[in-house]
Amino acid sequence: MPAIVLVGAQWGDEGKGKATDLLGSRIDYVVKFNGGNNAGHTVVIDGEKYALHLLPSGILTPGVTPVIANGVVVDLGVLFEEIDALEARGLDTSKLVISSNAHLIPRYNKVIDQVSERFLGNRKIGTTGRGIGPTYADKMNRIGIRVQDLFDESILRQKVEAALETKNQLLVKTYNRRAIEVDEVVEDLLQYVERLRPMVKDTSLLLSKALDADEVVLCEAGQATLLDVDHGTYPYVTSSNAISAGACTGAGIPPTRVDRVIAILKAFTTRVGEGPFPTELHDEVGDRLREIGGEFGTTTGRPRRIGWLDTVIGRYATRVNGVTDFVVTKLDNLDSFDEIPVCVAYDIDGERVEEMPENQTDFHHAKPIYEMLPGWNADITGCRTFEDLPENAQRYIEFVEKQIGARVSVIGVGPGRDEVIVRHDLLND
Repeated sequence: MPAIVLVGAQWGDEGKGKATDLLGSRIDYVVKFNGGNNAGHTVVIDGEKYALHLLPSGILTPGVTPVIANGVVVDLGVLFEEIDALEARGLDTSKLVISSNAHLIPRYNKVIDQVSERFLGNRKIGTTGRGIGPTYADKMNRIGIRVQDLFDESILRQKVEAALETKNQLLVKTYNRRAIEVDEVVEDLLQYVERLRPMVKDTSLLLSKALDADEVVLCEAGQATLLDVDHGTYPYVTSSNAISAGACTGAGIPPTRVDRVIAILKAFTTRVGEGPFPTELHDEVGDRLREIGGEFGTTTGRPRRIGWLDTVIGRYATRVNGVTDFVVTKLDNLDSFDEIPVCVAYDIDGERVEEMPENQTDFHHAKPIYEMLPGWNADITGCRTFEDLPENAQRYIEFVEKQIGARVSVIGVGPGRDEVIVRHDLLND
């Protein structure tokens, strides 16, 4: 059975958790392959809301094996807080598997992330301050600490000492902070060893055997396409590869094993953090959309920036991810609008541009060119087939489908797990 990759098509918060939940019992493994606890999935099951930050959303589905793969950076404190919170609500987390090659977020990287962001002032990136970026930097600089290092205290101590030689210079001399002691970092990490030990495996081998056994493996991206470190709106991006190709390196699955890429597209656009955003709304319409959709960060609680749907971004997501199927979420949030603008191109210095600008300067100055579509002014939360939708809602989906260049297979019409319209089977069509 080939692997499936699930990605966000915009700047995140599109509803990837709901798509994973929709596939439910048909999946055997759900794999988180990038990022850390700097993003969140919100899933609503039987009226109960679950906010996940580090754990794969598949942990909410009975029978599914959730995997934190090698491409993820792990804050052990957050990991066990989330596990404890779920178990307190009666959920079983015993099937969770963690890669021995995943990198850990030590406390010094959280400190550096927070003070360096403040130090940048007006040039700040808008990070969550959770140590994600510095930990990925350590990984590339080959001074990172991996899960497997916890099981050899001598190696762990050597690695912490090596990292703190330079980290403390930065903290003390540049940021005027106290030096961090080796012992406090080592003790902080070692407190989790015995609880962590039974979860740790060679996850690349585990997933290879699962695919050979014809089991379904879903690789679930953290963040989204425009936050990808290579293909996003750099430098206002995350520190890992959030596009479909990142699943291969982040989970140890070869590209020949992937044959379906599902992208999640919110029916409007949101983002958290700094950076350009062509369709952003700074008026009461934006405030209205934010309130209707409850658009506040799952992880940060920050109000999300709001804008109309941008199909230039949608086309870009189709291209760089190789999208086979789109899931459009939160269509019901547009129920009360008489007219709905959709961005189909940009005006850049008087020139119409229909593809993502190749440089950041042009994207920063891009002005949206809208096509106006009629609204439907009706409650669609009870619709369960495409034909149930008001005609103008159908036309909206068909227009978007044509613009982004890939089929819309599922439409979200409410927050609940059953509030969806399935046009095409995400696994078999």
